[in-house]
Parts: sequence; C-alpha cells; structure tokens
Amino acid sequence: TVDDVAEVLEEEATEDFERLGGSQPLDEPYLRASPLLLMRKRVAWLLILFFAQAYTGSVLSYFSSDLEAVIALALFIPMLTGIGGNVGSQVVSTIIRAMAVGEVRFRDTFRILRKEFLAAIALGALLAVLTFGRALLLPDVGVDIGLTVAVAVSAIVVWAGVLGAVLPLTLRQLRVDPAVVSAPFITTLVDGTGLLIYFMAARIILGL
Repeated sequence: TVDDVAEVLEEEATEDFERLGGSQPLDEPYLRASPLLLMRKRVAWLLILFFAQAYTGSVLSYFSSDLEAVIALALFIPMLTGIGGNVGSQVVSTIIRAMAVGEVRFRDTFRILRKEFLAAIALGALLAVLTFGRALLLPDVGVDIGLTVAVAVSAIVVWAGVLGAVLPLTLRQLRVDPAVVSAPFITTLVDGTGLLIYFMAARIILGL
C-alpha cells in the first residue's frame, strides 16, 4: 500500500541521516532508546575517528620546527581545517542526496568532478581573498604569511571538493553504502591532508 511504501521510505531516509552523522542507525524510536544503546550506536565511529585523527597530530609533530620558526602559522590552523571539513561535508551531502534520488551514477563521475572542481576553484578564490585580508589585519603577520594562508585555503577547498565528490561514487561502485562517508569521516580525512597542504605551501613560499 501507499502507507507501506511511505513507511519504508521514512525508515531508509532516517537510516541515511543517522549514518551521515557518524552513528549507526537505531533499531527503535529515539525516545525508547536507552542512553546505553545510544552510546553503543555511536562509539564505533567515534573510536575509528579517534584513531584516524591521530595522524593529524603526527603531521603537526613532523612540522613542529616550522611552527617554531613562524609561530603565526599556528593562528590559522583551526580556520583552515574547519573550512576544509565544511566544504567536504557539503559536497558529500549533496552527492549522496543526488545518488539517492537517482540523479547521478558512477558513469557521471567526470561531469561531477568537473562541476565540483570549478565550484571549488571559485569558492577557494573568494575565501583566499578574504583570508589574505584577514591575515593582514593581525599583528606580526606579513604579506608572505598572508599569501601562504591564501594559497593553502584555496588548495584545501579544491582538494576537499574533489575528495567529497569522488568518495561516495567510488564506495557505491564497490557496493558499500555511501552514507558511511559521513560528515565526521570526511572532516577527519581533510583535516590531516589539509595540514599537509598548508605546511608544504609554507615551506615553498616562506622558504622554511
């Protein structure tokens, strides 16, 4: 019946939303779920993300000498990782939704990449200008550091956009639920790689 179909659609949509948030789907209504059940449904992803986040610390440790040489670089780390994670989450959510309603398939990968790449370039350019201006307003931050941050933010936005577009399509092709590429997962992935981009840009531009 129509009611049966609507119920199934609601259950599937609910499951996808919960996965996108980095949690396993609940098997019962939320108000009936115990705190222990909620913990069990969330702990697996949190542990995975906890260990995955460790490589971010490894990146910071590796480039610690660069941070000591130019302390101002540390000021922009939260902003850069935040922007990268947000862009990746936006793209992942958009692609998964388009896949769910049958708007895109794996054969559309090139068109999707081209579209997201161009969108990311435009967005990255805008954020680069704003970031450069913001950097120059801070004390003890020169044009060279402002340029470093601007280049890094544009590159991170493009990287996050491309990564967010490719992963759901690739996972679907491998018969893995694309919803597992949740916002927390893509954020963790982009954090570490974004820091690599940032410090490599600093080494090239600042000559560290």
